[in-house]
Amino acid sequence: MKKTLALLLAAVMLFAFAACGGQKDLATDVLPVCLASEPNNIDPALNSSVDGATMVSHLFAGLAKWAKDETGKLVIVPECVEELTEGVLNDNGTITYTYTLKEGLKWSDGEPLTAGDFVFSWNRAASPALGADYGYMFEVVEGYAEMNELKESGETDEEGEPIMVPVNPDAKLSVEATDDKTIVVTLANPVNYWNELLAFPTYYPVREDVVANDKWATDPATYVSNGAYKMTGWEHNSVITIEKNENYYDAEAVTMPTIKFYLSDNANNMLTNFKNSDWLLIDDVPTNEMTALKADYPDEYFVEGQLGTYYVSWNVNQELLPSSSELKGVEAEEARQEIRKAFSLLLDRNYIVEQVSKAGEVPASSFVSMGLTDADGSQFYEAANSKDDAFNGYYNVAADAIEGNYAAAMEILKKYYTFDEASQKFTDIPTLYYIYNTAENHKAIAEYIQNAFASVGINMELTNQEWNTFLDTRKNGDYSVARNGWVADYNDPICYLDMWISASGNNDIQFGKGAHKNLKMYDLDLTPYGIDYKVGDRTWAETYDVLITEIKACTDTETRYALMHLAEDMLMETGCITPIYYYTDTYMLDERVEGFYSNPLGYKYFMYTTINNGSAE
Repeated sequence: MKKTLALLLAAVMLFAFAACGGQKDLATDVLPVCLASEPNNIDPALNSSVDGATMVSHLFAGLAKWAKDETGKLVIVPECVEELTEGVLNDNGTITYTYTLKEGLKWSDGEPLTAGDFVFSWNRAASPALGADYGYMFEVVEGYAEMNELKESGETDEEGEPIMVPVNPDAKLSVEATDDKTIVVTLANPVNYWNELLAFPTYYPVREDVVANDKWATDPATYVSNGAYKMTGWEHNSVITIEKNENYYDAEAVTMPTIKFYLSDNANNMLTNFKNSDWLLIDDVPTNEMTALKADYPDEYFVEGQLGTYYVSWNVNQELLPSSSELKGVEAEEARQEIRKAFSLLLDRNYIVEQVSKAGEVPASSFVSMGLTDADGSQFYEAANSKDDAFNGYYNVAADAIEGNYAAAMEILKKYYTFDEASQKFTDIPTLYYIYNTAENHKAIAEYIQNAFASVGINMELTNQEWNTFLDTRKNGDYSVARNGWVADYNDPICYLDMWISASGNNDIQFGKGAHKNLKMYDLDLTPYGIDYKVGDRTWAETYDVLITEIKACTDTETRYALMHLAEDMLMETGCITPIYYYTDTYMLDERVEGFYSNPLGYKYFMYTTINNGSAE
């Protein structure tokens, strides 16, 4: 009897297994996914990564959010406010917005969420004391300039640099809570992407008593949030567990009770877990598996458009000239600019996207990515580089351009280095040190660059770093050459350009820092644009920083976009950015997961998903 029953049960299980195409039935109340490795920081004000932003977007709610409308189009809609109101233009050119919070908003611990929480959070994120990478995103708000005006304290740091302190330590942003439900904020001038800023994680609220503990964002016990989910578990370097927040104002609409964010940067590990149905979304796949995966998983392998650029960044303070060079100061930096651009010309971007990365990327000729529009609605990148009309952008990325690029590179490099005719290689180019974070694709591209440089006598050593270490190394400028990438924060080219001001926490290249801080070699003439500012032989802060400030203050659309092109010209003239390709977003999603969506910024949304075990074939 027992044997007969066992055989019958086995037969039923086999039938059930076969009926769902060999896939095991899934629990429908938990969604296991893997975006990346351990996040560097999931304090909304301090996060600067796309994977971290995805997590934060599930845990917090701002004044606005990304959502899908009834047609499936991605739009910005109200989140914690009743409506996204129109601003009122003031006589002095500033613009004031008044927002009313929704009724009954609460933190995940049940405490009420108030307008004052937003006021505190925005001032915290914008403050020089916090030093947030994205603090400059509040530059559009009145009061930011005064809040971030610094002076020398009279003391120096370990490297002998003067320690800066605020001129007015009591200065605040022009945002106030007139009562517990009303927020009034004044911008320096109209900003057409203001609602998108309100949906960005840096603008999310945190609570003052919670963040008083500087370790609050590393432990579920102290991680208090106000979004669709609350954090209930964090096994560091393994998995973060978030569960539906019963105190979220729209909790009834949240369909997935639990999400598990598994932490890994190993693409092979991700794929194995996906094939086993242990992880239902993976945000990376092994490069050498891509062709097979496209064929074998046509309904689960996705390549989506993304507003982003993969590039190589060069530390502006890194010496590239041979030890025999007698060039100094401005002349030396002018030479380094030429050299960096020559190195960029040696790379075959078409080969990289077709034979190395193989995810449908587009060779990049500029830093501002394709997909961002210009003043007339055309592609911004198509009008990049006002100095050369022969091709779009700053590098000719046509398939047949590599020979000409190579010849031009060699001609430049021969001006500064010794070339051995017998070996057809340079003999005195200093060794380059290239860092990249753990991922098969980053390694493969690094190895391609290493080989391309080696063919002309350039020795480049590669170093792989864990994600958090890598971010800190780049941010601190402790590198010479680095893998880099940038995905738009909102649909406006300025989000690619304002990150390079001297004080920006995202300024990995170190413009206006260290030795570059006092280098007077840049010119800026804004008089053709109706702005009374023309200087020569000035610092980065006196030129590029000023230009970005003028762009943010400009209300004439055509002039503003012309100034953004000028900013990219100035940026690319340094040679410190080697664009490689415009991103695509490659991921795998189990076909039984329904209700998932992502946005062009790379954020993925799981709160409205369900799992349908009957949908697999």
